[in-house]
Amino acid sequence: MKFDDIFYYPFLAGTIYLFAVIIGRFIRWFLGLSKIDKIRIRKGFFSVKTLQSIWESIREGLLHFKMYRVNKLLGYMHMSFALGWFLLIVVGHIETSCYYGTLNFPFQHSIFYRYFITEQTDFPGHVFFAYAMEFLLFYVLSGVLLAYFKRFKSKLFGMKKTTRMRYGDHIALTSLWLIFPTRFFCEICSAGIYANGSPIFNAIGAFAGQYLPLESLLKPLWAFYSIDLGIFFCAMPYTRYMHIFAEINYIFLKNWGIRLKKRVNTFTMAEVYSCSRCGVCIDACQLNLAGIKNSQSVYVLKNIRNKNLTDEVLFNCLLCGKCQEICPVGIDVNNLRITQRIETTLQYNSSYDYLETGIAKKSDVVYFAGCMTHLTPAIKKAMLKILDQSGENYWFMDETKAPCCGRPLMLAGQFDAAQKLIDNNQKLILDSGAKTLVVSCPICYKVFKEDYMMPDVEVRHHSEYILDLVKQGKLTLKQSDKKIVYHDPCELGRGSGIYEQPRELLSYSNNLVPINNEKEKAMCCGGSLANLKISMAERNILSEQVMNEFASYNPDYVVTSCPLCKKTFAKTDILPVKDIAEVVVENIENKN
Repeated sequence: MKFDDIFYYPFLAGTIYLFAVIIGRFIRWFLGLSKIDKIRIRKGFFSVKTLQSIWESIREGLLHFKMYRVNKLLGYMHMSFALGWFLLIVVGHIETSCYYGTLNFPFQHSIFYRYFITEQTDFPGHVFFAYAMEFLLFYVLSGVLLAYFKRFKSKLFGMKKTTRMRYGDHIALTSLWLIFPTRFFCEICSAGIYANGSPIFNAIGAFAGQYLPLESLLKPLWAFYSIDLGIFFCAMPYTRYMHIFAEINYIFLKNWGIRLKKRVNTFTMAEVYSCSRCGVCIDACQLNLAGIKNSQSVYVLKNIRNKNLTDEVLFNCLLCGKCQEICPVGIDVNNLRITQRIETTLQYNSSYDYLETGIAKKSDVVYFAGCMTHLTPAIKKAMLKILDQSGENYWFMDETKAPCCGRPLMLAGQFDAAQKLIDNNQKLILDSGAKTLVVSCPICYKVFKEDYMMPDVEVRHHSEYILDLVKQGKLTLKQSDKKIVYHDPCELGRGSGIYEQPRELLSYSNNLVPINNEKEKAMCCGGSLANLKISMAERNILSEQVMNEFASYNPDYVVTSCPLCKKTFAKTDILPVKDIAEVVVENIENKN
């Protein structure tokens, strides 16, 4: 057989294998979805959500907007690979169709165009295409050079740490790095022999021909290019580079309304395979400060994918959401961890018979303090004063006895036990006839909002609720000259998107100082109930680091909106710590 007939076979075989594996996985993931999720896909497909998904796929899959926000050089590197290669394929196909005057041409001719089309072409736009393809090749090569450099100087890309790779990743990475330099030499070789490139490549090829046996190198170079492409495509489904296709699939599914539930399903794998292992989540993780370096999200996702996840890694996480906030793909890492915990945990089998004795009190507002608020009684006392002062018709649901909200059990993987508590509390709240549920703990707030079925009950964190009381004139606050910094609790801020309401409330009475690590970048207090493996000494390292940063602003005290954060920070004795409700009570005018 002639070389012209077979040299592209490795590329062709790799392409067929790649798409066979990808299509097979996508079909398996789709078939594993619930019936209602399949209905969501059908309805979402014929809606504006599909157009939104297409734009997001371009924005994040090709242009890498989120990666640019992390670091511009890092964003450029990723974009040059993704957008550059995509355009090489698209523009290459257009160039080939213009040459043949039809879309019906051998597929391999667009990939190996400069090998098959050896004569100088004169179709309209041929010079433009030659320059365009060579510019795109240089564009991708600039990204390859940055990728080489990043392996040794990652700090210049805004990354202190990078991900550890497996043997298969090294094979895929090496083949990827060789693809575009090899193509460059292939095209230079063809241009030097046939002068079928742009004037620039033709000149470079002619110069190279003075020193190199181009005709002897032509076929081995193009064959190597084909083999390298085939190797990369075959390795792709089993390495980090599967994210190139999985990420697009994930974007469409999530925009169509598919969400990760509390049980592992095929959407779990669609999300896991979307991780590119870019490593930006590693530096965001505060556990690095405590010397914990094996449980960051990128490693957990890799472990889930490779089916070697251990409890030591799975449960050693604050679930603070910092990695999730910075993830370029937008993977819901916290929910992934929780579902894995539920999946791997032996469920505690308790009847919870005592729950059946609760009796609801008719009211307009239900106040649920939560376990941690009962352990920080100053917050509870402040809230009761606020409720009394405002004249609200309220019921203090857990004043004397009431079960936990259920989220701590959920975080520990005890789904069945948590559901029993949820069902009990839900019934009591609905029986009260209240239209508003006020909670002081962000942990409670999140579970009441997401896991309780109470469509006619508005769940409010006390920072939101108190702000409403002030705006309605039910509370009047006096101005104080105290200088304060505000700490965003993880579950309230990143977990629930409540950033501005606490700040607006504090602005009525205090001098609030903006700080660097606030809102989406806020630091975790270290006291998280979600981490079941971290030691107290390691927790103290985290909380002291945060409080020392606050101290650098010289505030009179720190304000937070979470009883657990207050309790954790208070143990450091670095600065006074108050809950937002306490600050409000101190500044209420005409107090009784």
